[in-house]
Amino acid sequence: MKIREMTLEDYDAVMGLLKATSGVRLRDADSWEATQRYLERNPGLSFVALAEGEVVGCVMCGHDGRRGYLQHLAVSERFRGRGIGSVLVEASLAKLQGLGILKTHIDVMVENRDAVAFWSRRGWKQRDDIFRFSFVKGDDANA
Repeated sequence: MKIREMTLEDYDAVMGLLKATSGVRLRDADSWEATQRYLERNPGLSFVALAEGEVVGCVMCGHDGRRGYLQHLAVSERFRGRGIGSVLVEASLAKLQGLGILKTHIDVMVENRDAVAFWSRRGWKQRDDIFRFSFVKGDDANA
């Protein structure tokens, strides 16, 4: 297995992996154009895992200058249990640390029990002191 920075050329393979991963919801914000903007705004923070000539894992990562945000960590079901997810996360966290960003967040769908267990096993803390509010400017509920 090989880990390398994600590029826009990985888009189709990454979206295919995300679509095949239960508990992941894709939105209009996951379009090719939006992903291009995301990768350009957050260079060197997102990664893919390659095995047998294909993308078998990915993590997208960004920051606001103070906090890091992980997006869409996914590992192909065939390759789970090998530490790929942990390696991907650590690659992004190390890059964030190099930028002086020490606290990172990830949103997990309430029904995604596998993800809740994954993050809990790694020492990430489920927050119960905040609520997440979202607002969509316009009529696109899938924004």
